[in-house]
Amino acid sequence: MNKVGIVGIGTTQFKARWIDKTYYELAYDAAKLALEDAGIGKKDVGGVVYGIYNEFFERQFMPDVYIHNYIGMGGKPSVRVATGGATGGAAVFVAWSWIAAGLYDTVMVLGVEKATDNYNYTVGHPTPETLKAILFSGDMTFENPMGLTAAASYALPLIAHINKYGTPTERQMAMVSVKNHKNAMNNPIAQSPKLLTVDDVLNSKMITYPFKFYDNCLYSEGASAIILASEDKAKALTDNPAWISGVGLSLDKAFAGERDDMTIFTSSQYAGRDAYAMAGIKHPRTELDFAELHDAFTGAEILSYEAFNLCGPGGGGALIEDGVVEMTGDLPVSPSGGLIGCGHAVGATGVMQTGEAALQVQGRADKRQVKNARVGLVQSIGGPATAWTAAMIIERIDTVKAKPAAQKKARRPGTRRT
Repeated sequence: MNKVGIVGIGTTQFKARWIDKTYYELAYDAAKLALEDAGIGKKDVGGVVYGIYNEFFERQFMPDVYIHNYIGMGGKPSVRVATGGATGGAAVFVAWSWIAAGLYDTVMVLGVEKATDNYNYTVGHPTPETLKAILFSGDMTFENPMGLTAAASYALPLIAHINKYGTPTERQMAMVSVKNHKNAMNNPIAQSPKLLTVDDVLNSKMITYPFKFYDNCLYSEGASAIILASEDKAKALTDNPAWISGVGLSLDKAFAGERDDMTIFTSSQYAGRDAYAMAGIKHPRTELDFAELHDAFTGAEILSYEAFNLCGPGGGGALIEDGVVEMTGDLPVSPSGGLIGCGHAVGATGVMQTGEAALQVQGRADKRQVKNARVGLVQSIGGPATAWTAAMIIERIDTVKAKPAAQKKARRPGTRRT
């Protein structure tokens, strides 16, 4: 199996709405940044994997066809991935497999989403149309007619966890929101950078129990691209690649009530187990330097601590209480600001997170840089009640057991090599 590195990263700003950009123009901007960062041209790309979640968002049932044409990749192989909120991470997984199998030396992963173009002039606001489109990811025969939403879907395992362990508390979830909004202040692409207090979160309006307004991420518009390369190609392009050393992918039972234990994000547990095994990680709590977790809702981040064995069952709330996952803690989580701080441009989100992890291990994360970051975890969750998870371990060329080597001055993302 071939080794796979990340050699180029490009992400547009995540915004509530890009009024002046189509989805394929946003995709072009991210692809251009990633190619420039890698120091290559489109002719050097062997194939493209697209992460685009929702046809209704783009108002186009085959949007990848038009992006492929617009960015000048006609004739090259491509495939589109759509796994709900896990779309971006799953797209990275597919591209990784192409290179690991020896099919191509260089592959672009390109995620994009336009969440609010479905403007309903009767309602007068795009949000109802966006939420209605998302509902089609759930079961349309029984669940959705009863009013299931994305927030309610995430609430099911969380309520079961609260009933069993008494955690996470509302205060613990609020602390996650405060942390991630604050982290986003160091990220120039973030949609929602702001300083909040715990009371600000606790006093915000209830959306779906136990989530209040600031416990939720915001849907965004934006695009993100990364360039993956085989070992020889990566080393020829840069002396500072970020390596994908472990991957995992899991799809749980569609209905939360059919799962053996609703308090566990089982797909994350399985995907994390496989990614850890591939990367040779036995003690993630001490071997990981940071994590980019899928904090679509604050409680989901806390349950993910447990799913990825960063603590024991019921112990996730203590990690945020004790400051372990803060930027100043032993294991910073979502230094980018996560989905809560950056926003959730669904198809692009997992790609953005993977790019952020790569910047961390390359030492190129600017003000959001985790000191001595060598090994990081990336999680993408999607589907009804967190059914999908894609997990990846991103690390520097030195292994998790080695001391960090001196690094040459790295390029800033989006700049061409000279």
